[in-house]
Amino acid sequence: MSQSIRRFTGRALVVASHNDGKVREIRGLLAPYQIDVTSAGALDLPEPAETGATFAENARLKALSAAVLSGLPALADDSGLCVPALDGAPGIHSARWAGVDKNFTAAMEKLHGAVKAQGTPETKAFFWCALCLGWPDGHGEIFEGQVHGVLVWPPRGGLGFGYDPVFLPDGECETFGEMDPARKHAMSHRARAFERLVNACFRGS
Repeated sequence: MSQSIRRFTGRALVVASHNDGKVREIRGLLAPYQIDVTSAGALDLPEPAETGATFAENARLKALSAAVLSGLPALADDSGLCVPALDGAPGIHSARWAGVDKNFTAAMEKLHGAVKAQGTPETKAFFWCALCLGWPDGHGEIFEGQVHGVLVWPPRGGLGFGYDPVFLPDGECETFGEMDPARKHAMSHRARAFERLVNACFRGS
Protein backbone atom coordinates (compact mmCIF):
# COMPACT_ATOMS: atom_id res chain seq x y z
CA MET A 1 0.00 0.00 0.00
CA SER A 2 1.29 3.44 -0.85
CA GLN A 3 2.01 5.95 1.91
CA SER A 4 -0.49 8.46 0.54
CA ILE A 5 -3.83 6.81 -0.20
CA ARG A 6 -5.61 8.04 -3.30
CA ARG A 7 -9.32 8.51 -2.72
CA PHE A 8 -11.97 7.47 -5.20
CA THR A 9 -14.03 10.52 -6.21
CA GLY A 10 -15.70 9.29 -9.39
CA ARG A 11 -19.15 7.85 -10.01
CA ALA A 12 -18.28 5.04 -12.43
CA LEU A 13 -16.20 1.96 -11.77
CA VAL A 14 -15.27 -1.19 -13.66
CA VAL A 15 -15.16 -4.50 -11.80
CA ALA A 16 -12.23 -6.21 -13.48
CA SER A 17 -13.74 -9.67 -13.68
CA HIS A 18 -15.56 -12.01 -16.05
CA ASN A 19 -16.85 -14.11 -13.11
CA ASP A 20 -20.55 -13.33 -12.76
CA GLY A 21 -20.69 -14.50 -9.14
CA LYS A 22 -17.75 -12.33 -8.15
CA VAL A 23 -19.13 -9.31 -10.03
CA ARG A 24 -22.52 -9.76 -8.35
CA GLU A 25 -20.92 -9.93 -4.91
CA ILE A 26 -18.74 -6.84 -5.47
CA ARG A 27 -21.69 -4.93 -6.95
CA GLY A 28 -23.63 -5.72 -3.76
CA LEU A 29 -20.79 -4.41 -1.61
CA LEU A 30 -20.64 -1.21 -3.68
CA ALA A 31 -24.42 -0.64 -3.64
CA PRO A 32 -24.45 1.83 -0.70
CA TYR A 33 -22.08 4.19 -2.54
CA GLN A 34 -24.32 4.92 -5.56
CA ILE A 35 -21.60 4.07 -8.05
CA ASP A 36 -22.35 3.11 -11.64
CA VAL A 37 -20.79 -0.35 -11.79
CA THR A 38 -20.00 -2.29 -14.94
CA SER A 39 -17.72 -5.27 -15.47
CA ALA A 40 -14.81 -6.19 -17.67
CA GLY A 41 -16.96 -8.97 -19.08
CA ALA A 42 -19.77 -6.58 -20.03
CA LEU A 43 -17.23 -4.31 -21.74
CA ASP A 44 -15.70 -7.30 -23.53
CA LEU A 45 -12.26 -6.50 -22.15
CA PRO A 46 -9.64 -9.24 -22.46
CA GLU A 47 -8.57 -11.14 -19.36
CA PRO A 48 -4.87 -10.48 -18.68
CA ALA A 49 -2.54 -13.35 -17.89
CA GLU A 50 -2.31 -13.79 -14.12
CA THR A 51 1.46 -14.04 -13.92
CA GLY A 52 1.85 -12.71 -10.38
CA ALA A 53 3.23 -14.82 -7.54
CA THR A 54 0.72 -13.48 -4.99
CA PHE A 55 -2.94 -12.54 -4.82
CA ALA A 56 -1.95 -8.87 -4.54
CA GLU A 57 0.21 -8.98 -7.67
CA ASN A 58 -2.56 -10.60 -9.71
CA ALA A 59 -5.18 -8.17 -8.43
CA ARG A 60 -2.96 -5.28 -9.50
CA LEU A 61 -2.43 -6.78 -12.97
CA LYS A 62 -6.18 -7.14 -13.52
CA ALA A 63 -7.15 -3.75 -12.11
CA LEU A 64 -4.62 -1.77 -14.10
CA SER A 65 -5.37 -3.65 -17.31
CA ALA A 66 -9.10 -2.90 -17.02
CA ALA A 67 -8.47 0.71 -16.00
CA VAL A 68 -6.16 1.44 -18.93
CA LEU A 69 -8.44 -0.24 -21.48
CA SER A 70 -11.68 1.30 -20.18
CA GLY A 71 -10.37 4.72 -19.18
CA LEU A 72 -12.15 4.33 -15.83
CA PRO A 73 -11.01 3.37 -12.34
CA ALA A 74 -11.20 -0.40 -11.95
CA LEU A 75 -11.57 -2.68 -8.96
CA ALA A 76 -10.02 -6.13 -9.22
CA ASP A 77 -10.21 -9.03 -6.86
CA ASP A 78 -7.82 -11.93 -6.73
CA SER A 79 -8.80 -14.48 -4.20
CA GLY A 80 -8.62 -18.16 -3.48
CA LEU A 81 -8.78 -21.00 -1.04
CA CYS A 82 -5.60 -21.90 0.82
CA VAL A 83 -5.17 -25.26 2.55
CA PRO A 84 -2.13 -25.48 4.85
CA ALA A 85 -2.08 -29.29 4.57
CA LEU A 86 -1.56 -28.84 0.82
CA ASP A 87 1.21 -26.27 1.31
CA GLY A 88 -1.28 -23.48 0.63
CA ALA A 89 -2.77 -24.97 -2.54
CA PRO A 90 -4.86 -24.31 -4.51
CA GLY A 91 -4.05 -20.71 -3.48
CA ILE A 92 -3.48 -18.37 -6.42
CA HIS A 93 -4.33 -21.28 -8.71
CA SER A 94 -7.82 -21.76 -7.23
CA ALA A 95 -9.62 -20.72 -10.41
CA ARG A 96 -7.25 -22.72 -12.60
CA TRP A 97 -8.20 -25.90 -10.72
CA ALA A 98 -11.68 -25.37 -12.19
CA GLY A 99 -10.31 -25.40 -15.74
CA VAL A 100 -11.17 -23.23 -18.70
CA ASP A 101 -14.85 -24.08 -18.34
CA LYS A 102 -14.81 -22.93 -14.67
CA ASN A 103 -16.13 -26.26 -13.41
CA PHE A 104 -15.93 -25.79 -9.65
CA THR A 105 -17.71 -29.07 -9.00
CA ALA A 106 -14.69 -30.77 -10.54
CA ALA A 107 -12.36 -28.41 -8.65
CA MET A 108 -13.95 -29.32 -5.33
CA GLU A 109 -13.63 -33.02 -6.15
CA LYS A 110 -9.97 -32.46 -7.01
CA LEU A 111 -9.50 -30.64 -3.71
CA HIS A 112 -11.19 -33.45 -1.78
CA GLY A 113 -8.97 -36.01 -3.48
CA ALA A 114 -5.81 -34.05 -2.70
CA VAL A 115 -6.78 -33.64 0.95
CA LYS A 116 -7.79 -37.29 1.28
CA ALA A 117 -4.41 -38.32 -0.12
CA GLN A 118 -2.74 -36.45 2.73
CA GLY A 119 -4.61 -38.59 5.27
CA THR A 120 -5.75 -35.52 7.20
CA PRO A 121 -9.13 -36.14 8.88
CA GLU A 122 -9.78 -32.49 9.73
CA THR A 123 -8.44 -29.84 7.42
CA LYS A 124 -8.02 -26.20 8.23
CA ALA A 125 -8.40 -23.75 5.36
CA PHE A 126 -8.74 -20.06 4.74
CA PHE A 127 -9.95 -17.80 1.99
CA TRP A 128 -7.63 -14.94 1.05
CA CYS A 129 -8.70 -11.89 -0.92
CA ALA A 130 -6.62 -9.07 -2.36
CA LEU A 131 -8.45 -6.09 -3.83
CA CYS A 132 -6.78 -3.53 -6.04
CA LEU A 133 -8.37 -0.22 -6.91
CA GLY A 134 -6.53 0.99 -9.99
CA TRP A 135 -6.60 4.11 -12.16
CA PRO A 136 -5.81 4.58 -15.87
CA ASP A 137 -2.57 6.40 -14.98
CA GLY A 138 -1.18 3.20 -13.43
CA HIS A 139 -1.75 4.03 -9.76
CA GLY A 140 -3.13 1.22 -7.62
CA GLU A 141 -4.10 0.66 -3.98
CA ILE A 142 -4.07 -2.85 -2.45
CA PHE A 143 -6.23 -4.09 0.44
CA GLU A 144 -6.35 -7.66 1.78
CA GLY A 145 -8.56 -9.82 3.99
CA GLN A 146 -8.81 -13.40 5.21
CA VAL A 147 -11.43 -15.65 6.78
CA HIS A 148 -10.49 -18.95 8.44
CA GLY A 149 -12.39 -22.19 8.75
CA VAL A 150 -12.35 -25.89 7.83
CA LEU A 151 -13.20 -27.94 4.77
CA VAL A 152 -16.27 -30.17 4.76
CA TRP A 153 -17.34 -32.97 2.46
CA PRO A 154 -19.65 -33.51 0.67
CA PRO A 155 -20.33 -29.94 -0.55
CA ARG A 156 -23.22 -28.22 1.19
CA GLY A 157 -25.50 -25.55 -0.26
CA GLY A 158 -26.20 -24.04 -3.63
CA LEU A 159 -25.57 -20.41 -2.77
CA GLY A 160 -22.36 -18.46 -3.31
CA PHE A 161 -19.87 -19.62 -5.93
CA GLY A 162 -16.52 -21.30 -6.34
CA TYR A 163 -15.43 -23.35 -3.31
CA ASP A 164 -18.12 -21.88 -1.02
CA PRO A 165 -19.99 -25.20 -0.55
CA VAL A 166 -16.97 -26.93 1.05
CA PHE A 167 -15.86 -24.07 3.33
CA LEU A 168 -17.20 -23.84 6.88
CA PRO A 169 -16.09 -20.61 8.62
CA ASP A 170 -14.84 -20.87 12.18
CA GLY A 171 -17.69 -20.62 14.69
CA GLU A 172 -20.43 -21.18 12.09
CA CYS A 173 -22.73 -24.11 11.35
CA GLU A 174 -23.37 -23.21 7.71
CA THR A 175 -20.94 -23.31 4.83
CA PHE A 176 -20.59 -20.25 2.61
CA GLY A 177 -22.65 -22.26 0.12
CA GLU A 178 -25.55 -22.51 2.59
CA MET A 179 -25.28 -19.05 4.08
CA ASP A 180 -27.56 -16.16 3.23
CA PRO A 181 -25.55 -13.85 0.96
CA ALA A 182 -25.97 -10.88 3.29
CA ARG A 183 -24.52 -12.89 6.17
CA LYS A 184 -21.65 -14.12 4.06
CA HIS A 185 -20.93 -10.57 2.87
CA ALA A 186 -20.65 -9.46 6.49
CA MET A 187 -17.83 -11.88 7.31
CA SER A 188 -16.13 -12.99 4.12
CA HIS A 189 -12.51 -12.44 3.14
CA ARG A 190 -13.76 -10.13 0.39
CA ALA A 191 -15.88 -8.16 2.85
CA ARG A 192 -12.90 -7.69 5.17
CA ALA A 193 -10.67 -6.48 2.34
CA PHE A 194 -13.50 -4.28 1.06
CA GLU A 195 -13.98 -2.69 4.49
CA ARG A 196 -10.33 -1.63 4.47
CA LEU A 197 -10.67 -0.27 0.95
CA VAL A 198 -13.82 1.71 1.81
CA ASN A 199 -12.30 3.20 4.95
CA ALA A 200 -9.24 4.33 3.02
CA CYS A 201 -10.62 5.34 -0.38
CA PHE A 202 -14.36 6.01 -0.18
CA ARG A 203 -15.32 7.48 3.16
CA GLY A 204 -14.80 11.19 3.34
CA SER A 205 -13.99 11.39 -0.36
